Formats: sequence, structure tokens, C-alpha cells
Amino acid sequence: MLNCIHATRLMSQAQDGPLALAERLALRWHLLKCQGCRHFRQQLADLRTVSRAFTQRDADRPQDK
Repeated sequence: MLNCIHATRLMSQAQDGPLALAERLALRWHLLKCQGCRHFRQQLADLRTVSRAFTQRDADRPQDK
């Protein structure tokens, strides 16, 4: 059974690539029971969305020379 520290690490790792089946299942089970980790997962998704928006904005901006 995962604790919150391990669960948050797995959520962060999942941003970089797929997790193993056992990790995904353990994380899913933990998230069913832990509201704090569900909030963390949402915050992680929000940060990713904002980061992508800023990256896109910078890519669309003309470069000064």
C-alpha cells in the first residue's frame, strides 16, 4: 500500500512517462482513499496546463534582434 510521499512521486513520474501496471493500480487505489493526494494530482495538472500556455505564448512571440 502506498503512502502519500510515494504516491506524489509516482504522480510526478507519470508526467514524464508511463508507470508500470502495478504502480498505476496502487496509485489509483491510493487516490480513491486520499483526498490530499487527489488535490495534489489536480494541482500538478493545473501547473502543467499553465506551463504549456506560457511555453506556447513565448513560442508565438516575435523575437527581438
